[in-house]
Amino acid sequence: MDLILSNAKIVTMVPGETGYQVSEPKFIGIKNGKIEAISNHPLHVSFGLHEIDCSGVLLTPGLIDCHTHLIYAGNRSHEFEMRQQGATYQEIARQGGGILSTVNATREATEEELVRLALPRLDGLIHSGVTTVEIKSGYGLTLNDELKMLRAARMLAQERSIHIETTLLAAHAVPPEYKDRPDDYIDYICTTIIPAVARQQLASAVDVFCESIGFSLEQTEKVFQCAQTHGLAVKGHTEQLSNLGGTALTARYQGLSADHIEYLDQAGVQAMAKSNTVATLLPGAFYFLKETQHPPVELLREHQVSMAIATDCNPGTSPFSDLTLMMNMACTQFGLTPEEALRGVTSHAAQALGLQHQKGQIQTGMDADITLWNISHPAELSYEAGIPRVAGRVVNGKFTTGNASPSLSKFSTTSSDGK
Repeated sequence: MDLILSNAKIVTMVPGETGYQVSEPKFIGIKNGKIEAISNHPLHVSFGLHEIDCSGVLLTPGLIDCHTHLIYAGNRSHEFEMRQQGATYQEIARQGGGILSTVNATREATEEELVRLALPRLDGLIHSGVTTVEIKSGYGLTLNDELKMLRAARMLAQERSIHIETTLLAAHAVPPEYKDRPDDYIDYICTTIIPAVARQQLASAVDVFCESIGFSLEQTEKVFQCAQTHGLAVKGHTEQLSNLGGTALTARYQGLSADHIEYLDQAGVQAMAKSNTVATLLPGAFYFLKETQHPPVELLREHQVSMAIATDCNPGTSPFSDLTLMMNMACTQFGLTPEEALRGVTSHAAQALGLQHQKGQIQTGMDADITLWNISHPAELSYEAGIPRVAGRVVNGKFTTGNASPSLSKFSTTSSDGK
């Protein structure tokens, strides 16, 4: 063993009723970044081993934010102020605002600048217990700028103790160079951007904004076909503003997840259930845009579709970097239970990234990504926001302290002499 977590009360999040229950004190043995053993009894302590006494805290799988746009440059707070003063989206766009303002700023930034700008947002997620983050491109919209964004996202893992998953979202908007020529831009994505990303192994999935103000079903399908040809998984921004059928299309291509889905109908839900596609709910965007159309949570429950929750952290519609705040919003706005919310940021979020056999549960054989909380029951994670509660995180088997300062001294790792 490399590390032992002793006297640990665990919420495992394994499937079934017991996954949400708080266990009696256990002993977790970690080796080579994996959970090697979970025992009711003390594990053998060898020379040089690090052991952490977890008495008084609660352990969950490390939280997973499975949908973010964390890499970007520029600031759109002035647009928020304009909206609050009555300006419409169209008026803001005519004045150079909207997504293309972020595109312009991101294109002008270097990789190093994009990393520096993203770190405070990443730190917010880390302080809310996150150990894995998915980051999309989509503010470059050229080959070089999309590659730059994906490289910057990967560089974050060198700056912080975090696991990064990257997704290509070149089909986010039509860039100014292709104004009124969206089909030509889709061809450019398929012939130039996707092959380069696949060749350089800079992303594990390809996403498309399939919507009336984004890309059509036909254009989306072309991107999906190209992605799968190059061995990349697919995901969809779908049914956020209208029921275009993008979710069913995503499911037909065995998509990992369909995200937003406020306007999803029963046929789309049934398609997701058949393909085991995860429904990713983004309550931050729903809140920030003052939407009124709720995602069909009851239908998703009825058809046993896994529901994930993510921040959608982005500059225009969800400028939030606290995943536990999204858990609260999912409960208060969408009616999820605290258990559903916790599954939505652990096991179901892992499934939304194709990582369900590696992350999102505390089980032997899984990655040793664990968050230690200064709480007594997991419902507290959905109940309160803004209070430092992370006593520590284990990422890839390595322990780092958290932001709940009153209890940190007890978590200084100690080495045993074997006696």
